[in-house]
Amino acid sequence: PATALAAERARQARIAVVGAVTERWAPEQAGPVHGNWQLAPPIGPATDLWALGALLFRAVQGHAPYPEDSAAELVQMVCGEPPAFAEECGPLRPVVESLLRQDPTERPDVEELSGWLRSLVRSAPEPEAGLDVVMMPAEDATRLPVVRRRGELVRKRRSRRGGGTHARHRQPREAVDRTAVTHHEPRLKEPRRPREPREPREPRALRQGDRPRSLGRTLLVLILLALVGAIAYAVLFMPKSGEDSDDKGSGAAPSRTASAPPASATPEPTAGASKKPAPGKSSGAQKPQTSRSAAALAPGYTLRKDAEGFEVGLPKGWQRSPANAERQVRYGSDGFSVLIVPGRDTAKANGSDPLDYQRDKEPELKPFRDSSWSTASGLRRTDVGRQAMAEGQFTWQDANGREVYVRNLVMLVGGRYHVLQVIGPEDERDRITEIYQQASLSYRVTG
Repeated sequence: PATALAAERARQARIAVVGAVTERWAPEQAGPVHGNWQLAPPIGPATDLWALGALLFRAVQGHAPYPEDSAAELVQMVCGEPPAFAEECGPLRPVVESLLRQDPTERPDVEELSGWLRSLVRSAPEPEAGLDVVMMPAEDATRLPVVRRRGELVRKRRSRRGGGTHARHRQPREAVDRTAVTHHEPRLKEPRRPREPREPREPRALRQGDRPRSLGRTLLVLILLALVGAIAYAVLFMPKSGEDSDDKGSGAAPSRTASAPPASATPEPTAGASKKPAPGKSSGAQKPQTSRSAAALAPGYTLRKDAEGFEVGLPKGWQRSPANAERQVRYGSDGFSVLIVPGRDTAKANGSDPLDYQRDKEPELKPFRDSSWSTASGLRRTDVGRQAMAEGQFTWQDANGREVYVRNLVMLVGGRYHVLQVIGPEDERDRITEIYQQASLSYRVTG
């Protein structure tokens, strides 16, 4: 450290990191930093000798020479109080006490300490034998060592002839018994007939069925057959482009016209479009919303057709409030409400990203942006074909101080933003989610 303040900060940091360990706190390390801190005893080999003395004290006595309850108290005691007496250290007591001296210049150096310890080791008595010594019997030089063939780590061999002992180990024992008891010569077995030589088998790696080359050829043929079958199916059974546009006029055409700006109410047919009927075009323009209205509603819900040009599934018995100046249509009952804005804002003026519109520009979320306590989660964008949607979950405190939970959905249909918002108490999240799912799945633009 360059200054006394930096040195004191380093000491405080070391106290917090090292903790209460006597071996790590020699007096020259633990002392506070004064104005003439550069004249303090240096940290060197004497510091390591202090650590050795504390370690020997701990190993022999069973505890440290200073209490180690607190690092701050340990630092103060090391600087101002002597260590505990090394009463149980025996011959090592003078060594330990000399190593734990406060002044590092009074501690022995390394050479003196090494000679001291060597003299203690040489003069140490031999350990006395205890009373429980058991004398081992003398080894008999005439006996051969016993070879242990079975044990805990040796697996028992399987017998080929049904007996418990392997035939290789049984034959010598039987021969010895016959020689010792009967003294008969062992019977000579008749020589076995030589076996006929077998026909040389073809190596396994060269058999016809296992050759890698034939296996690869088989896989290649199977893959080619699968490709030919797929191409034949596509040519024979899949409809052509012209037939697809005639038979499924509401399939691919709606995806191309969903995001295009709406034309006049009664478009005039041209020469290029005379082959396609006009009703097919008008129905295809609203096709992206058809799947939502076709969803089956849960019991207790009904499909409400609104004069503002939309229909939505809502709980039965809900009351409708007239549209206000912001073109907001509200349905509600019992503290729950559904707020719908059918195509008020355009993508041309607010951008074509519904997620950015929901986060920064949607007027219905202005209370969320202005509230001092608010949260947002589940913000995501979903693209179905060329129709873009964004949804999110919000909480804020309304004007009455009530915490509300809001499920918000923004749909970009025909270049205009449609907003569907379900609002209710914060502790009724399950009920709000149920209403939101039914309303979002059944919402459809009709006007």
